[in-house]
Amino acid sequence: MIRIRQADWALDHQALSSIRRDVFVEEQGVPEAEEWDGLDAAARHWLAETGSGRPVGAVRVLPSGQIGRMAVRKGYRGQGIGRGLLKQVLDSLAADGSQDPFLNAQTAVIGFYQRFGFEPVGPVFDDAGIPHRRMVRRVSKMVGQP
Repeated sequence: MIRIRQADWALDHQALSSIRRDVFVEEQGVPEAEEWDGLDAAARHWLAETGSGRPVGAVRVLPSGQIGRMAVRKGYRGQGIGRGLLKQVLDSLAADGSQDPFLNAQTAVIGFYQRFGFEPVGPVFDDAGIPHRRMVRRVSKMVGQP
């Protein structure tokens, strides 16, 4: 059983940071200095936890509407946790009236975001040694769709 909740950076930073450290720094080799960009305190965060409270997934949204730092620990992937996190974020942004959320997706997972209505824009670029592509979800085109 996985529970997804909106998190508070001040209270939940250790859980959120541990997921990102495991996935981005340890697994993907992102330098610590690039992972911790100083933007977390101003962001909204969501946390996925097991029934026993183990943190297994995280995502944040910056005030600009940029979705990022989405990570699910190895061993918990393929169980719908990423979908659940992204759905929570998109529902929250829709409730706030936010327009056109965007993200920088690793090219290996572009298809995942396309299933949520995100469209690639611009060229592939390098971020922390990993190829990425900017993606935008045009909310105005999504009105009336499930």
